[in-house]
Amino acid sequence: MIAWLEITRFGDIVVTAPAAAAITAWLMMGRAWRLAAWWWVLFIGGMGLVVATKIAFIGWGLGIRALDFTGISGHAMRATAVYPVLFYLALLRAAPPARSAGAVLGLGIAIVIGISRVAVNAHSVSEVVAGCVLGGWIGLIFLRSAASLKAFPVSRWALAAGLLAVVAASSLKPVHTEGWIEDMALALSGHDQPFTRGDWQPR
Repeated sequence: MIAWLEITRFGDIVVTAPAAAAITAWLMMGRAWRLAAWWWVLFIGGMGLVVATKIAFIGWGLGIRALDFTGISGHAMRATAVYPVLFYLALLRAAPPARSAGAVLGLGIAIVIGISRVAVNAHSVSEVVAGCVLGGWIGLIFLRSAASLKAFPVSRWALAAGLLAVVAASSLKPVHTEGWIEDMALALSGHDQPFTRGDWQPR
């Protein structure tokens, strides 16, 4: 359990947000302004879908009972969106096969993070699969847009600093965004109590 708890931390927003920021910084250093903006459109859009599905369940009980689905896993979505792109850009100066290998490695790491969410009983399998599919789709769309991107003049120090920031962030205390989402859901629905998985169980 301890190993899974350590792995799952790399999908927390305190880690993936700095990773997303590092991606943006690298793109801006390379003057890839439109690509940087497109990255945030995709990433924020994915986050919006995650939050919307969670609000729908917490506030109104809208989910898929047969699949035990109460909302898209944010950890899985962020990990599969961020890590393939992060590794790809870190290897931008390398040969195309190395970049592709970096993206595949990042996706593999992200999938393990998704599995950890099931292992620590934070999400059901369907919620993690949905998160991985959404995040993987975001990462793929972005990488297709960046396929023609040439190696830009970002120093190796800047690349190293970005990667170290991600690793360092993993030691920070996780942010409990679920509480914020619950408050938002209750405010929007007007209900006093949130819907939970327990409401699906036979009484």
